[in-house]
Amino acid sequence: MTRPARPLVLLGAAVVMLLGLFVGFRLLTAEADTTVDGPQCVDRTVKTGDQLTSNLVKVNVYNVSQRSGLANRVSINLQRRGFLAGEIGNIQTKIRPGRATIVTNTPDDPQVLLVAAQLKGVKILEPDTELKDGVSVIIGDAYDGLKKGAERNLTVSQPVTVCVPDADVDVS
Repeated sequence: MTRPARPLVLLGAAVVMLLGLFVGFRLLTAEADTTVDGPQCVDRTVKTGDQLTSNLVKVNVYNVSQRSGLANRVSINLQRRGFLAGEIGNIQTKIRPGRATIVTNTPDDPQVLLVAAQLKGVKILEPDTELKDGVSVIIGDAYDGLKKGAERNLTVSQPVTVCVPDADVDVS
């Protein structure tokens, strides 16, 4: 390389570096578009006499205990039994569950009964807050694990409509 070409090479490298810094900073600080077009789940009806299985039931788990991360651990254990993960976190409520409480407006819903079968000493109460889709469980300080050997399916005595996650599979 000749002497006069070196300054041009350095100038070109500096321009590329500055352009890279500018584009990188814009990408780093840009808003992420996390919206999904269309339905995120598909309604499926389990007919009277058919089996409602755990993989059709979404469970939201909320922690009101003093134990950090308990809702996450309970959700993971329910997922190991086939249940779908719902919302996880802490919640402000006047309900003090002891071990566990399911909050619902429909206590005879087969989805509620199937989740209740997993929990020791569970109570089913009316909610005092707005509920998300799925079965909502509030975990308290006395929680000591899931029931061993609990059934993971239930024969329904009434039709049940569940919203199953819609996963597009591209097979191309």
